[in-house]
Amino acid sequence: MNLLAFDTSTETLSVAVQRGSSVWEHTGPGGAQASHGLLASIQSLLAQAGLELGALDALAFGRGPGSFTGLRTACAVAQGLAFGAGGGRGLRVLPIDTLHAVAEQARHQHGAQQVVAVLDARMDEVYAAHLHWEQDRWHTESGPVLAAPEHIHAPAGWTVAGNAQAAYPTRLAPTAEHVRALPTAAALLRLAPALLAAGQDVDANGAMPLYLRDKVAQTTAEREALRMGKPA
Repeated sequence: MNLLAFDTSTETLSVAVQRGSSVWEHTGPGGAQASHGLLASIQSLLAQAGLELGALDALAFGRGPGSFTGLRTACAVAQGLAFGAGGGRGLRVLPIDTLHAVAEQARHQHGAQQVVAVLDARMDEVYAAHLHWEQDRWHTESGPVLAAPEHIHAPAGWTVAGNAQAAYPTRLAPTAEHVRALPTAAALLRLAPALLAAGQDVDANGAMPLYLRDKVAQTTAEREALRMGKPA
């Protein structure tokens, strides 16, 4: 299977291309810089793999939750590439939840199969979902949610995985086992075959972000209230 995958939902840009059993990967600065580096990284990896867009079976991307700017970038690039591939015939698109990719990375790196996947949402909140691995797929027990870190609980035996522990070391499930895991493009590649087989792919118009927050920034008063430990 020939696949392209990318994620721009965090401060790390991740891109990967699979041709058969071989995989090429790239990581770089994400956030506001993702829009500058994503297309160039995709072109470079496709060239290394000796693939044209039209030779891909599908394109997978992290649809969110995550950075507003990053998600908009990923969706725009996914739509553009899918519309333009194959001489206008289009390319199938696979939007994948970023928290599923976090859980998959934790399974791949640490063997975790019951995961509380958590990403730092800034503004004193986190994105989280409870996921378990069964029959070669991740299944959602609860979430995704946007919540204060102290509201995220890890059942006994579950692993908290993501990038939020550094920001909230005493507030985010302090008694649970924590591992660092990001929603990498390689994780998206590993998830893609089962999701494609289940018919989860969409056309280019369906490459839409998953937002859990309508508000993208705090007011000056809200930031000051948080600094003083008072309700906004």
